[in-house]
Amino acid sequence: MGERGPIIISTEDLWLIIIAAAMGTIARVLVLKVDYKQYPSYPNGCLIHVVLAFIAASIGAVAIPAVKSNNYTAVTFLALAIQHFRDVRKTERESLLGLEQTEYTPRGEAYIDGIAKTFEARNYLALVVALSSAITMEAAIALQWGITIQVLAGVLIGTVVYQIISRFSKGKTVGDIANVRLAKIKVEGTEVSVEGIFVTNLAGTENAQKMIADEGVAVIIEPTQKNFTIALHNFGQRKAILFEATRTLGTKRYNFTRKDFEKGRVVILLVPIVRDDEKLLAVVKNTPLLESVKKSYAVLKPKVMGD
Repeated sequence: MGERGPIIISTEDLWLIIIAAAMGTIARVLVLKVDYKQYPSYPNGCLIHVVLAFIAASIGAVAIPAVKSNNYTAVTFLALAIQHFRDVRKTERESLLGLEQTEYTPRGEAYIDGIAKTFEARNYLALVVALSSAITMEAAIALQWGITIQVLAGVLIGTVVYQIISRFSKGKTVGDIANVRLAKIKVEGTEVSVEGIFVTNLAGTENAQKMIADEGVAVIIEPTQKNFTIALHNFGQRKAILFEATRTLGTKRYNFTRKDFEKGRVVILLVPIVRDDEKLLAVVKNTPLLESVKKSYAVLKPKVMGD
């Protein structure tokens, strides 16, 4: 038996793999934001996610050339990649749960689950964008278009797919369903209230009363529709809001979240390390709505007889 010759990649396939892998990686980088949530951490957290994105994009990029060369075994890497991404989600979740006791206030399991799902989904974004670019460029090769047209077509379709998936997967924030404003804190003896909403009766010392009165800051979150009260009153959602507020400004000692059952409002009160009212309002408004609290109110509407 003669020896098999070296496998030579054509120029078209080489460009296909490079462009598709690059498009998938760039798509992931564009949604990799290090903002007030400070997650993923910088720089190690960012490096981990960028490398995972490159791996996901590379798998999507080589899938089409592998099928074209009848190397169907290589396609099984897609299934392995999906399992790997699920393991990434599990690892992210376990890591964040392990850090709960080190934070000013816990994120809560609902928030952690949402973060883990988001980062798993963004790896799929890289894979799908790369695969879309690869399929487009392969179609351009079949039509015998020039290299320049192939590259432009791959970039164009990859960009369109990225825009579609980004808009589809973009979630809402607290600011989309509620008005957020500063509120006045009232301290009477050991009791603390905010605009008539009872917060705590644990201010038992003069030092505690003075600290809350002088340094405390409170925010009122008012739902713009009655239905939105369901999401805002969810314990996991309120913990997420309080976590983002304390994570951004720090907490000297006290932090509370309370519900107003009559008007549906939510109160956030804390004594921050850094007093910055504008930043506090911004961080509360930008806290994401958790997937576990989202409801489709259309299905709650009564059905008309005969429908």
